[in-house]
Amino acid sequence: MDILQELNQIAQERDLPLAELQRELEEALAAAYRRYVGARGEVSVKLDPKKGWTVSVEKEVVGVVTDPSLQISLAEALKRKSDAEVGDFIEVDVDPNRFGRIAAQTAKQVLSQKLRDAETRRIHDVFAEKLDDVVTGQVSRKDGQNVYVNVNKVEAELPKREQVPTEPYRLNDRLKVFVYKVDDSQRRLRVIVSRTHPKLLKRLFEIEVPEIASGVVVIKNVAREAGQRAKIAVYSTDERVDPIGACIGPRGVRVQAITEELYDEKIDVVLYKEDPKEFIIEALSPAKVNSIRLNENEKSAYVIVPDGQLSLAIGKGGQNVRLAAKLTEWKIDIRSESQAASEKGGAR
Repeated sequence: MDILQELNQIAQERDLPLAELQRELEEALAAAYRRYVGARGEVSVKLDPKKGWTVSVEKEVVGVVTDPSLQISLAEALKRKSDAEVGDFIEVDVDPNRFGRIAAQTAKQVLSQKLRDAETRRIHDVFAEKLDDVVTGQVSRKDGQNVYVNVNKVEAELPKREQVPTEPYRLNDRLKVFVYKVDDSQRRLRVIVSRTHPKLLKRLFEIEVPEIASGVVVIKNVAREAGQRAKIAVYSTDERVDPIGACIGPRGVRVQAITEELYDEKIDVVLYKEDPKEFIIEALSPAKVNSIRLNENEKSAYVIVPDGQLSLAIGKGGQNVRLAAKLTEWKIDIRSESQAASEKGGAR
């Protein structure tokens, strides 16, 4: 077992101080040997880059040796120390090969723990202030259904449930992910990231739009069906600033940058209104609305749209009205003019 070679490799790969690794391994090996032989005196293990590793143990000076691994005769002790007496402890080098199997197990345990500790420290250093935020990483590997993203030498886990089915996640692809959980429920610390979380979209707008970063434009809510379509409601604290124009950017460059990051996910930027009726109208865009009737108790809205706008208002597979309902937090029931008239007539 080339312990030193393994130590050097781990120190380089994980950016750990070699001296610290060596000291901790020496202490662990000494403790393991002490238990292995039942030594009462001190045990010392030294790892030397040139000589390999050596073990020395303090043996008790006795008149009659009954256990050579723990005792040394007075005659032998006097050869090493001229004033040795029975009851003294004399340091003696022992053959480390007698301890080979135990040493290998101990070294493996210590190095595994050090790697876990180092990984935990690095995760803390990289992600301590990044929880609930966006980081940029590189796809490093796939394992089963999970994708792993390397962020500053730390692998973050992108589970299947947090992946967008239409995204490729090719090896070495660079992408932004939302850090939403650091999980310590298992033996090792895991950083869980997401590409589907609505806050990913919110954070991307905060990064891309200076007016949002400065607080002039405020994101009120986000509704998202990841990989397909999203709606984001914004308003301005300065009447001179158009919040939708700020988010879209000159010639659409800001929203286009976010769309490209999200593999062409369609994004509707709508104006937030305090009045629920006005907000629902905005949220249903690009469809036009004729009238709205609210039921405050049920927090539901009965919406009538022109006959030619019904399919647009509902959207493909009901997506437009579904996102509008999420964005406004109102249940929305849509009817065309002819449908509403028919229902009204039937009710007479």
